Order: sequence, then structure tokens, then C-alpha cells
Amino acid sequence: MTVSQKLPPMVTNERLKDLYHQMWLIRYFDEKVDEFFARGMIHGTTHLCVGQEATASGACAVLEERDKITSTHRGHGHCIAKGADVNRMMAELFAKETGYCKGKGGSMHIADVDKGNLGANGIVGGGIPIAVGSALTSKMKNLGYVTVCFFGDGASNEGSFHESINLASIWKLPVVFFCENNQYGMSGPVKEMINIEHIAHRASAYGIPGKVVEGNDIFSVMEAAHKAVERARRGEGPTLIEAKTYRYKGHSKSDAKKYRTRDEEEYWRNEKDAIAFMKRALLDAGIATDRQLGDLQQKAKQAIEDSVAFSERSPEPKPEDLETDVYA
Repeated sequence: MTVSQKLPPMVTNERLKDLYHQMWLIRYFDEKVDEFFARGMIHGTTHLCVGQEATASGACAVLEERDKITSTHRGHGHCIAKGADVNRMMAELFAKETGYCKGKGGSMHIADVDKGNLGANGIVGGGIPIAVGSALTSKMKNLGYVTVCFFGDGASNEGSFHESINLASIWKLPVVFFCENNQYGMSGPVKEMINIEHIAHRASAYGIPGKVVEGNDIFSVMEAAHKAVERARRGEGPTLIEAKTYRYKGHSKSDAKKYRTRDEEEYWRNEKDAIAFMKRALLDAGIATDRQLGDLQQKAKQAIEDSVAFSERSPEPKPEDLETDVYA
């Protein structure tokens, strides 16, 4: 799909420019996090989505404010795409009191219920049943919202994936299962983990539509997500979308990426980069000038620098709050 083709009605030309800015915001956030982990300024672990910006931005672009998402351990992009405050996100990774979890949750547990983000999740596939529960709530209470459930290719082999899709199919729940297939599990290619060409083909076993899209083409992502969301909102049940994308960084900060070649990485960066693809499309369609897009990129970069400054001056959690917000 190209920008010249019909876009979902909520995606105006101005919104497209906002999405371009948002994709840079996601990339700069994760690149800054990567830098600080390498310098020992952030602790714990993190899983970066550099290269996958179009999946989060494209899927969330077609949602209404009332709609929900569930995220993954690689969830910074989803959080930003659903409207999270990058200051509070960065502060959380700095373990500061101003973070989303008051500095106690770290990278994998950011949530913002007011924005419809039901939370990232440190358990592979852990967000899938939560999304189905959210969709069941919407249907039983006639609330009208749709839940988009993000998960990776590895999660499609978990029992939670199959059980959740089965229930959602039976009950025709308003949920969209969105698989970000970035070609690799923790330390091996997807082709060694499954015996089918496309994860989306698994949809047929549960009697729901399955759709494969180019995950670095934000316009194709928006088109597929919009159709799936509207289908769910009409009460026709779930859809399984598989977006083929690529993570530039390792599985986590300790991954040396010995299982893939430099030529492959350069191909994805030089030929299939999601942000470069969108830039070309916006320029070709006359929606923005090169200078305007450069300004949006710089604005995103400055926002991340500002988030670092906010985090550095934020207070440390108080020792007396150690046992607050602990439920088990």
C-alpha cells in the first residue's frame, strides 16, 4: 500500500506527520536506553524495538481513545504509540519516583490505564489472556471498545496464545491479535521454531481471519489493523494479524546476535527501514517537505533529551515506600 491509496478515515495528512514524529520518538527513546545500559546508568534488563516502529504506530493509529492494548517485554514502542509520557517512561527506567511504576517496575512493566495501555509484560505471551479478558469485559458490559494484543513470534508457540484465541473465537470477542514477527526468537530464526510459512495461517484452526502484512510499511499495517478493529467493533470477532518486521538490536542487552549475518542486518537497515519508507512516501505524496520532516525528527530527538534531563533531576524512591504497591 502507498500513501496515495485510501487511508482509514481517522488518519489525516496531519496525523501522518504526527506518526512520523512518533516513530522517531520510539527509535530515539530505545537508542537512548541502549546507550545508558551500555554506560551502566540503567540497571536490570531491557528489550529494544529499534526497527519495529511501524507496527506499534500503525496499529495504534487506528484506535479510538477508549480502545485498549496489551504489550510485551519489548514494549516501549507500544507504550509511546498509545500516548505514554516519555518523561515518565524514562524516569521509570532510571528507577525514579516520577516513573510510571514509581521506579519499581522497570522496562517491562510500564502501564497507563488512563491511556488504554493495560501494561507491558515480562512473561512471553502473558499479555494475550489479559487482552481476551479485557475484550470479554467490553462485550459483557457493552462498552464498545476493542483491545489490540501485541505479541511476538515466540509467543505464538505458548499455550496462552492458543487457549486465548480459541476462547476469543468462540465468544466473538472484540480483540485483535497482533503478532510482531521480527524473524528471530531469543537466539534462533523463526523458521526453526515453527513448521509453517506464516504464523497468521494458524488463524484458520480457530475459524477467524488471518492476515500477513509488511510490518515496516506503516500504511499496510494501518489498513490491516483498521479492518480488524472495525470487524471486532461490529461484533464479528477477532482477527490474527502477522506483521513481518525486524529488530535491529539483540533480543536483550546481553545478546551478541551471533545467529545472524551483517549482510542481513544491512539489508533491513538500508532497504526496508520503516522510518525511511514513510519519509519517502510522505515526500512523494507532497504531504510534507524534507525540511518539515527534518524538524519533526529533531523535535523527537529533543523530547528524548528532555526526558533524560527530567529523569536525572527526579527524586529517588523513598525507603519508607518500599512495601507500598506490593500485592503479593
